Amino acid sequence: MEALQQCLPDKVTLYEVGARDGLQNESQVSTQEKIAFINALSKTGLTHIEAGAFVSSRRVPQMSDSIAVIQTIDRHPTVTYSALTPNVRGFELALAGHADEVAIFASASEGFSQHNIHCSIAESLDRFAPVISLARLHHIPVRGYLSCVIDCPYDGPTSPTQVATIAKQLYDMGCYEVSLGDTIGTGTPLKVGQMLDAVLQQLPKHVLAVHFHNTWGQALPNIYQALLMGITTIDSSVAGLGGCPYAPGASGNVATEDVVYLCHQLGIETGVSLPLLAEAGWHICQALNIRPRSHVSLALKAQLKNKR
Repeated sequence: MEALQQCLPDKVTLYEVGARDGLQNESQVSTQEKIAFINALSKTGLTHIEAGAFVSSRRVPQMSDSIAVIQTIDRHPTVTYSALTPNVRGFELALAGHADEVAIFASASEGFSQHNIHCSIAESLDRFAPVISLARLHHIPVRGYLSCVIDCPYDGPTSPTQVATIAKQLYDMGCYEVSLGDTIGTGTPLKVGQMLDAVLQQLPKHVLAVHFHNTWGQALPNIYQALLMGITTIDSSVAGLGGCPYAPGASGNVATEDVVYLCHQLGIETGVSLPLLAEAGWHICQALNIRPRSHVSLALKAQLKNKR
C-alpha cells in the first residue's frame, strides 16, 4: 500500500469545463444563470474555469453570450478564466472579454477532424498558427485540446503514436499544455496507459492533462491510471454536465465531484471544497431542469436530506 501511495501525486489541478464544454451540450440557460454558476464555482477553490467559447453561434447557440458572461463574472484573483477560440475572430472576442487564457482544439483522427471542423488535421493546425501568434503577442497562454486520443467514432482505434505526434506539434506550436481527450469515452486503463506511454516519450508529464468522458463508465479508472503515470491536471465538469453526442443518452464529461472525492480518498490535495462544488452543481442542474450525473453529488444530496 505504501509503495502504491508513493506512485500517486501529492496534489492535482482540476480544470473545470462545466461552464463551456458542459453547458454547450445542454439545453440553453440564461446569461444570468451562467454568470451565477461561474461565480459559485469561483468560490469552491478551483483555480481554472473554462468560462465560454467564441465559436459559431449558429452551430453552438449555447455559447452565443460568452462575451457578456466573461465580461460580467466576479473574477476571483486566484482563478484563471479561459475561453475556446478556434480562429482569429474568436481570439479577438476573447481579448475584448479579457479572458486570462485561450484554448484551441485539434483531433488525433482524420475522420473526426473532417466531421467536426471540416478540414484535415494538418489544415487545422495551420488555422491555429495565427491564433497562437496573436496570443503570444498579447502574452496570453494557449491551451491545446486533442480529441479522440483513444478511439474515433469514424476511424475506429487511434494509434498512440499518432496521438503523441500531434500532441508534440501542438506543444511545439506554443500550447503550454495539451489536454488529451477520450471524446467518446471508450477508453480503459490499459488503452490509456498505452496512449500515455507513447505521449510521455515525446512530452514531459507536467505539460499534459487528461480529459475523460464517462460514456462507458470508465472515466474514474482512467483518471486513476493517469495519476499513477504522473499526470496531475484533470479536466472535469461539475455535475457531469455535457452529454456525449456519439452515444445518445450516455453521460459525457466526468463529474468534478466524483474526481474530487476520488482524489481526497487517495490523499491527494485538490484545494477544492466538495460541499461548495456540489452546491454549485445543484443550482445549475435546477436551472437546466436535470438531475446531476455525479454519483457523489447525489450521495451528498441524499445525506443532507436524511439529516433533516
